[in-house]
Amino acid sequence: MSLLTIAAIYFIIWWTVLFIVLPLGHRSQQDEGEVPVGTVESAPGRFRFWRVVLLTTILAALIHAGYYALSTWAGVGVADLPNILPAFD
Repeated sequence: MSLLTIAAIYFIIWWTVLFIVLPLGHRSQQDEGEVPVGTVESAPGRFRFWRVVLLTTILAALIHAGYYALSTWAGVGVADLPNILPAFD
């Protein structure tokens, strides 16, 4: 597996994990009890950017390491996944 392929797969995993991590620990302005004029109540009260980035990076690295181990040492690949659509021969 080339370095570019590894980086591309990691980026896709990181981006997917970001949307999983983003709502974790979310407290809205309404939950905080302080809603500035001109904003909606559901906006984040305190957005912790670096916490989200760090957690996303760690989880994506763990998932990518598992994928890399399965594909490199166990030989499991995309072709081993079962077919979802029936064969139209």
